[in-house]
Amino acid sequence: MPPEQTSPEPDPYEQEVLGLISESELVSLTSALVAAGGENPGGTEEATVEVLKDFCERSGLDVSTNTVAPGRPNLTVLLPGGTLPGVLFLGHSDVVPAGTGWDRAPFEPYLVDGRLVGRGSTDMKGGLAAVVVALKALKEARAELPFRISLACTVDEEDRGIGIRAYTAAASADTAFSYSACVVAEPTDLATVIGCRGDSYIELEITGRSAHSGRPADGRNAIDAAARILDLVRTDHARLQSEPDPLLGAGTWNIGLIRGGTGTSMVADTCAVSLDRRLMPDDDAPLILDRLKAQIRDAGIDTDGISVEAEVTMEMPGFRTPETHPLVANAVSALADLGVDSSISGWTAACDGGFVARDLGVPTIVMGPGGLNDQAHQVNESVRIAEIVAAARAYALMCLRHGGK
Repeated sequence: MPPEQTSPEPDPYEQEVLGLISESELVSLTSALVAAGGENPGGTEEATVEVLKDFCERSGLDVSTNTVAPGRPNLTVLLPGGTLPGVLFLGHSDVVPAGTGWDRAPFEPYLVDGRLVGRGSTDMKGGLAAVVVALKALKEARAELPFRISLACTVDEEDRGIGIRAYTAAASADTAFSYSACVVAEPTDLATVIGCRGDSYIELEITGRSAHSGRPADGRNAIDAAARILDLVRTDHARLQSEPDPLLGAGTWNIGLIRGGTGTSMVADTCAVSLDRRLMPDDDAPLILDRLKAQIRDAGIDTDGISVEAEVTMEMPGFRTPETHPLVANAVSALADLGVDSSISGWTAACDGGFVARDLGVPTIVMGPGGLNDQAHQVNESVRIAEIVAAARAYALMCLRHGGK
């Protein structure tokens, strides 16, 4: 008969650290972060950062801030260690505007059926709380790790990404920056996401010449020209869908905003179009724009009194980490030891992790509590408390088991 299979004995030190992670503390901190707001656009992230800063300072963690715009400070939390490459956690302090239709006030969090309800609970105040409570537990257990562990909490993730750009610029110039793993604590229902699409905004300004609508040939209609450009965009979108990536799907175009003309009885002399172009990890938004400009020229759209100005106003890169990378195995095994079956998947959404992967060269995954598709940005947004607890414990185990290479 084959020898009987036995489970390995739990590591006493890991069990000590896990025992220091308190559900009540996680609920309290997540609730305080939700109550701090941080709508973007519409407010600032300063109150949220103050809640995090206060908690971390009281926990004995090293904290620093860098104001990247008025009322908009990036926050860095550090648990010091040795000189081997460490673990970087990444999150953001802003939330999308609450909007209307909530059962209760969106920034007055409450508990129901094992869930915490409030704007930002899933995206991503629960994830932020899980990270810093995990770091607090490691600190209290006097973990002597051969590497440092950090949380970078940036502003403006939900809009233009000024926070992550400021962070990566500073990190690139910091000779002490040394990390071999990045975990973005965005909501994944605790799935281990190894790749994300990126995103970009492309703005077009089309100019023509006004005339009376009774003699449209006397003018040059900017809206007509915009319509021809949008035909090019739709054709390219269809081409992209014919070549999907098994993990991430395909790049996409979306026509988000259009404004033009000054009156029904006038030939429109201006038209502005805002396009969203989702990016694959190897896509480059300026090159995509160059191709669109070339198509516009080749189609003869920007001639005979029509001019087109275009620019990329936002770019968030995608990323992909090999499924065989030790960071992936560390996340999956940590969750498995906590009784969570974490699937390996990709995201069609975008996140700040692409900047860390591209600009800093750090292998990156996304793994955190809450649902991206059913909760994030939704009315009555909520997160399962059990997922916040599991995330905090998994983060702690991942740090204890990180090889530093």
